[in-house]
Amino acid sequence: MQNRDALKEELIKTDGEFRRLFEEHQEFERRLDEIHHKSLPSQDDEIAEKQIKLHKLALKDRMEQILRERAAGVAV
Repeated sequence: MQNRDALKEELIKTDGEFRRLFEEHQEFERRLDEIHHKSLPSQDDEIAEKQIKLHKLALKDRMEQILRERAAGVAV
């Protein structure tokens, strides 16, 4: 697992696409935290939460694909 974490850190520093995906994922996580900390989330908040979760999943899937390819030595 440590090698995977090191690879992830390396990609954040050196791979523009991976860094963008990571930053977007972090931003969506921050937005979810904001929604979860509201005392009375609105229906719009609930809809936004579902959309954010879908976007986060797509970003994570792409990051995982890049990690797997790099770990296998495939150029992305």
